[in-house]
Amino acid sequence: MCGIVGYTGREAAAPIVLNGLSKLEYRGYDSAGVAVFNEAENDIDIVKTKGRLKNLLEKTDSGKAMPGGCGIGHTRWATHGAPSEKNAHPHCSDDKMVVMVHNGIIENYQELKDKLLRKGYAFYSETDTEVIPNLIDYYYKDDLFEAVVKATSKLEGSFAIGVIAKNEPNKLIAVRKDSPLIVGLGKDESFIASDIPAVLNHTRDVYLLEDKEFAILTPNG
Repeated sequence: MCGIVGYTGREAAAPIVLNGLSKLEYRGYDSAGVAVFNEAENDIDIVKTKGRLKNLLEKTDSGKAMPGGCGIGHTRWATHGAPSEKNAHPHCSDDKMVVMVHNGIIENYQELKDKLLRKGYAFYSETDTEVIPNLIDYYYKDDLFEAVVKATSKLEGSFAIGVIAKNEPNKLIAVRKDSPLIVGLGKDESFIASDIPAVLNHTRDVYLLEDKEFAILTPNG
């Protein structure tokens, strides 16, 4: 029962994402992580930890050590690969261009992984999830949304996904299939989460994504 939270807006993303994850601790998890687009360095910072969310709060100074207004976070319950920092989400593509979080199980991940290995991609974790950012990266030319659509069309199984990319700051792409995901809308800010309590401190304007429905979120809506 993993948890997802994502944010893009005018505020600092990391504290909001971490607070949202704390509202999802009831779902059970064994590791946690957060990724934020760092505008000053034009890069995506990723911090992950094994164990409880408090460990992630300590590593990030409750999010204050991770500047930026667009971020995603995750609490993981291990399915593929043991609980560890390297297996925790968020996961990134081989070139660190694409970063994403995922709930669900990719049934054809080994087939996809073998194909990507033949294309020259390297993998660092034992998870099924890691094929997704690399597959998105494979299809990514100049449009993240188009790449996510193409990549997810190849996935078999269940998924709720939040994706950010270094080349498209402040944009967050979300999609779900057989795994719950909601979108929240606030003033100059947008959210995703795997359950409504994660965003209730910020908005009551919530939309439940339908199966195979995509969302493109920016601070403007």
